[in-house]
Amino acid sequence: MTTEDPQPTSEQRPTIRLRLTPEELNARKRRNVWIAMALVGFIVLVFFTTALRMLSNQAEARKAEAEAQARAAAYAQPAAPAAAPATAGSPTQ
Repeated sequence: MTTEDPQPTSEQRPTIRLRLTPEELNARKRRNVWIAMALVGFIVLVFFTTALRMLSNQAEARKAEAEAQARAAAYAQPAAPAAAPATAGSPTQ
């Protein structure tokens, strides 16, 4: 029967701290700035793409609504009655 040592607790583990050089800190800052700019650029791209698609859909909806109203108006208007032929004895002569 083997007995294994239990996992060391956080108090038993040695703490290792790394000191970054100024060059490494500057490189990290530059990298973070580029990541932030890329993220903002992506957000702007998604925003404008969404806005353009919404405007396009609204224009198509307005066009379809106008066509539907024109069709409804055409169906609602009764056909003009045919003119009755004038007879010889009618007062319209």
